[in-house]
Amino acid sequence: MRTLVLDPPPGEFEQLLERRRRTGADRRDEVWEGVLHMAPAPHSRHSRLQWQLALLLDGPARAAGLEPTSEFNLGEPDDYRIPDGGLHRPTPDGLYLPTAALVIEILSPGDETWEKLPFYAAHRVEELLIIDPDKHTVQWLAPAGGEYRPIERSLLIELGPGELAERIDWPA
Repeated sequence: MRTLVLDPPPGEFEQLLERRRRTGADRRDEVWEGVLHMAPAPHSRHSRLQWQLALLLDGPARAAGLEPTSEFNLGEPDDYRIPDGGLHRPTPDGLYLPTAALVIEILSPGDETWEKLPFYAAHRVEELLIIDPDKHTVQWLAPAGGEYRPIERSLLIELGPGELAERIDWPA
């Protein structure tokens, strides 16, 4: 369900935002060109996959001189996305990071992963790793011809989508 609340928002909406901040329910909310996107917490299998990916990608990432992270803010305060993880070239600490070498997205029902691709391209993300827990598939994408297209092997780390899919213990 999509909802648009025009400015100025009613007091009840401000109370909702404050309650979400207080309880941490806003942890995955994103801002797309100044528009708040409230994202619910993902399915429990999502976090199990996140954990596995962190373990599976850590060694190859570090061997390539990349730093793995879990969720992070990619962009600026009024326009950012929160991928499920990423690999970064050594960068300074910050609340908002301008880019990533690789962004990890785990699909959830009704999420906006595919709509994020132009944003990632504009922020010079070198590769995308998109995991579909329902279909048990891994798509590894890199820019080509002005859009992200599937690749058979990462140009960043010693791994490809087929190998990674075989190593994942897919949730039922």
